[in-house]
Amino acid sequence: MQPVTPHIDSAIAAIAPGFRALSISVDAAPILHPEVAEQAQQRACSALLAGEPAWADVHLAAWAEVFRRFGAKPQRTPCSAEALRKRALRDGSLPSIDPLVDLYNAVSVQFAIPVGGENLAAYAGTPRLMVADGSETFDTMKDGAPAHESPDAGEVIWRDDLGVTCRRWNWRQGVRTRLDAEAQRMWFILESLPEMPLEALHAAGDQLVAGLLAMMPGARTETVLVGTVAR
Repeated sequence: MQPVTPHIDSAIAAIAPGFRALSISVDAAPILHPEVAEQAQQRACSALLAGEPAWADVHLAAWAEVFRRFGAKPQRTPCSAEALRKRALRDGSLPSIDPLVDLYNAVSVQFAIPVGGENLAAYAGTPRLMVADGSETFDTMKDGAPAHESPDAGEVIWRDDLGVTCRRWNWRQGVRTRLDAEAQRMWFILESLPEMPLEALHAAGDQLVAGLLAMMPGARTETVLVGTVAR
């Protein structure tokens, strides 16, 4: 298996100094134990209610500041981890979407870290984190129907050769590369700032990998650290 090493544009360093992420590539196997996701969500909500981890608020505040630097309004469009944690605190639980999505959402909530999951087979070229010029195309849904829009110029986006795959860094995922239980090749990205200890980033990655292997015995995974900090 060839692991995914996403390209991080040099402009990102000025917006988020010390940004680092774990890129996890997966060759899937049949999902034999979907209950792993529910168990992970229960652990995540228990940790959240206990006020864990201790650095969570500082990490999410740092993400809010990063969003402001590229023109986003985090009160309206927060990073994915903050949105999930607020929903879990409000409802006392996490929504069930799909075993794979439920699993990586649980890791996101437990570790206060944005986590994305993508169907790698739908990707064209290497994932790239970059600043948009505003001409790119993003596929989404509006009023229940497929739609296309463009990011704002200066907005941080994930994209591939065909277009934007996630807007406002990790706020909203596109439809084309969305992950579900039918995917055979998967890519996960766990994104952190220096306010999250590096060992916690690796612990989050280890927990996601352990959950994937428990859910899909026989799956294969490869993990790559990207960013400015080496292990």
